[in-house]
Amino acid sequence: MTEDSKDFVLKDQPPDSGGETMSASEADRAKKAYQQEDEGTQLPQIDFSTFVISLNSSALVQLGVLADPTTGDKSKNLSLAKQTIDLLGMLEEKTQGNLNVDEANMLKSILYDLRILYVKEKG
Repeated sequence: MTEDSKDFVLKDQPPDSGGETMSASEADRAKKAYQQEDEGTQLPQIDFSTFVISLNSSALVQLGVLADPTTGDKSKNLSLAKQTIDLLGMLEEKTQGNLNVDEANMLKSILYDLRILYVKEKG
């Protein structure tokens, strides 16, 4: 390893905590402060379904089916769309047997639809 690459690795490491661990009360205070930070925003509850739907929306934007919410423009990025679809496929594989019937069916259906759209766009 060169000296430059060693510096790079060291710079990417988390700060050293000096071997000390956070106490339970400190962890509770940090969690409460974190939760209070977002109290004013109205976002949907985070669960597996909303996570999958979010990835589905991203893939639809990347496929050019939906407009990018930040720009209002429709543009295609098929390689990024494929990566997002592959990510959903990995989730399906890694969560097999751990999802309820509705979650599993939703993921399967979304994957089917996205794969069909991708093949059509790839042409």
